[in-house]
Amino acid sequence: MKAFLGGLALMLGALTLPAHAADKATPNEAVAMVKKAIAMLKTDGKDKTFAAIGDPANKDFHDRDLYVYVYDLNGLSLAHGTNPKMVGKTVLDMRDVEGKPMIQEMVKLVKEKGSGWVDYKFPNPVTKAVEAKSGYVERVGDIFIGSGVYK
Repeated sequence: MKAFLGGLALMLGALTLPAHAADKATPNEAVAMVKKAIAMLKTDGKDKTFAAIGDPANKDFHDRDLYVYVYDLNGLSLAHGTNPKMVGKTVLDMRDVEGKPMIQEMVKLVKEKGSGWVDYKFPNPVTKAVEAKSGYVERVGDIFIGSGVYK
């Protein structure tokens, strides 16, 4: 009987794993959110798009731990989905908890390749803990738009 109950508990625990995994965004969802922001930027312009990105009630740009950020190529924060205090500040020299200059790396990546992924550590808006994150960024003219997933 103990073996049966132990097996049952193990099976029930395994059934909860997909639900927990669904709480975190996927890399494909991050890319899709960036593409959605780029499409809105092209149709509605910067002001409306940046306002939508900064509005936590806007579910197009806020989903679980997923949100959008926008910087110019000098590291000026133009829009941020979870930290409006960053907007208007040049954060090119901002470093993660391990000293990685993540914004500099994003700028270099979009200048050289147009888009791609940068790994760094950043506070998760859901857990409030600093976690490993992989940010997808894509250049649009003289700015880039990004979103990332917590690992």
